Amino acid sequence: MLETIVGGLLSLFSGLLNMPFGKEIVVFIISLMPILELRGGLIAASLLGLAPVPSYVISVIGNIIPVPFILWFINSILDFMRNSKRFSKVAKWLDKKVQKHKKQIEMYGFWGMVLFVGIPLPGTGAWTGCLIASVLHMDRKKAFLAAMIGIFLASIIMMILSFGILRQVVGS
Repeated sequence: MLETIVGGLLSLFSGLLNMPFGKEIVVFIISLMPILELRGGLIAASLLGLAPVPSYVISVIGNIIPVPFILWFINSILDFMRNSKRFSKVAKWLDKKVQKHKKQIEMYGFWGMVLFVGIPLPGTGAWTGCLIASVLHMDRKKAFLAAMIGIFLASIIMMILSFGILRQVVGS
């Protein structure tokens, strides 16, 4: 499923691919995006035939950049969205997502957040983990550190999957 989404985004960004550093820019943009994050970035890098080490660095940086903004500003944004006719449905959807996963982080605290961000499963990742941490009013510094550790854990797992197994299957 993730490969299908990434493939669609590669088609969408196909105009960038012929530019200097275009493939790297696409990997960076995908790594910034919620849901896909560095998982999608590393899959895209592998599919585009980029070298593993630069792909790793680009994807990790792209996944880290949104984290402080989510931790420091998402509650204010959610409050605005909840009170807006235009965005209230999105806010309700995000609230449901938080409620669905918050027990996993609440139960184990810091290490729960690390594992939530670090184990690349559908619905997990830095965006959702930081959203939950913010709504639960976790200490921002601890949540940031947990997100960083989780990102590095996820990046190692995804490097093995994207540049090991995926390359074997695709034959690059």
